[in-house]
Amino acid sequence: MTVERYIRIIAGLFIMVSLALGVQGSPLFVSPWFLAFTAFVGANLFQFGFTNFCPLAIVLKKLGVKEGGASCSTC
Repeated sequence: MTVERYIRIIAGLFIMVSLALGVQGSPLFVSPWFLAFTAFVGANLFQFGFTNFCPLAIVLKKLGVKEGGASCSTC
């Protein structure tokens, strides 16, 4: 997998977990403050779309994850 796919997977996981922990109707509810983390991840994805800068991408590249070409290059 490529850096961009890992970013999508990790961001999606973080959003789903923080929603499960932050929405009062959830059986895993802890605190509504977890919704702030959801907003942080969303804002980071939004700015990444415009600036192409993502701290997670830097970490993943240092861990040796390969950079891919087009997102559907292996289709």
